[in-house]
Amino acid sequence: MIEKLNIRQLTEEREESLSPFAQKSRLSRGRREYEEPCPVRTDFQRDRDRILYSKAFRRLKHKTQLFIAPLGDHYVTRLTHTLEVSQVARTIARALNLNEDLAEAISLGHDLGHTPFGHIGEAVLDELSPHGFRHNEQSLRIVEHLERNGHGLNLTWEVKDGILSHSKTNSSILPEVHERADTLEGEVCRLADVVAYVNHDTEDAIRAGAITEGDLPLSAVTVLGLSNSARINTMVSDIIEHSWAASGAGTPETVSGVHITVSPEVLQATDTLREFLFDRVYDARSAQQESEQAREVIRLLYKYFTTHENKLPPEYRLGDDDRERRVVDYIAGMTDRYALRTAAEMSLLDSRIKQPPLFID
Repeated sequence: MIEKLNIRQLTEEREESLSPFAQKSRLSRGRREYEEPCPVRTDFQRDRDRILYSKAFRRLKHKTQLFIAPLGDHYVTRLTHTLEVSQVARTIARALNLNEDLAEAISLGHDLGHTPFGHIGEAVLDELSPHGFRHNEQSLRIVEHLERNGHGLNLTWEVKDGILSHSKTNSSILPEVHERADTLEGEVCRLADVVAYVNHDTEDAIRAGAITEGDLPLSAVTVLGLSNSARINTMVSDIIEHSWAASGAGTPETVSGVHITVSPEVLQATDTLREFLFDRVYDARSAQQESEQAREVIRLLYKYFTTHENKLPPEYRLGDDDRERRVVDYIAGMTDRYALRTAAEMSLLDSRIKQPPLFID
């Protein structure tokens, strides 16, 4: 009798030729709930597909990256940002002979928990919620609990670890020891996120007239390049070159001694460009009228649903979580346009609610 072909096992055998520091799918720490292996896909490939087909992933196409509800077709959304992160992460992982499937799965899932109106919405929910709010923690909550009507996606430990560990503060792009992902693929995603948003946010800010190319810090563009593509190429190439030990070419004895990194020159230039964006773009936009309007919409939604819990969709009224947590889950999952439309509908149903200041034509 001819043995049935098992594609997954062939893929797992090929993974043995990856770097000794790569995460092999057959050595995953596993899922919260055991599942029979797929005959075609590895565990990390299954995780990638589950994220790709999730409702939270689809909603990213109408969530703010930098500009709130932009009218132009070419501005980056949270979805196109995610795809760019995935592309950069796969390039780096492939070059370093790491597990490309794991890097892709983490990248596709890293921003699932972002709120409507980008970091502005995140900051408001952090102020309002007694539990606080961070989008990376919400991304983990989505894949663990909220998707599939409260059952979650049952992802592998490594993908969830990478999703939780991708977030950065306003300081340097390289993580502190306690912030690092447990896998090199998770570290790759963290830096790929920086490469993507620093460059496409710069391009979008120039497109919108918020800054000009001449405004960019000379010390940064001298090192990184004058164009968007040149800067991405410089940063990606530098990460690959200075993380080459992760490919197995180095001789460290344990994976704990190997990390994804960049050269001091590119690190300084990237941090300089990133600080410029915070000063001239992110903080400046946060003070604009449309940003205050977005804050008002989030506050209105939170106040309304915490006092009208019965108005939450059925799937958000289930489970043991407290009312505030369920309300935050619902609001955080909204797209920009849905949040605006819901706030407008509430004002029509309840005369005590002031019509929110909408800024979409």
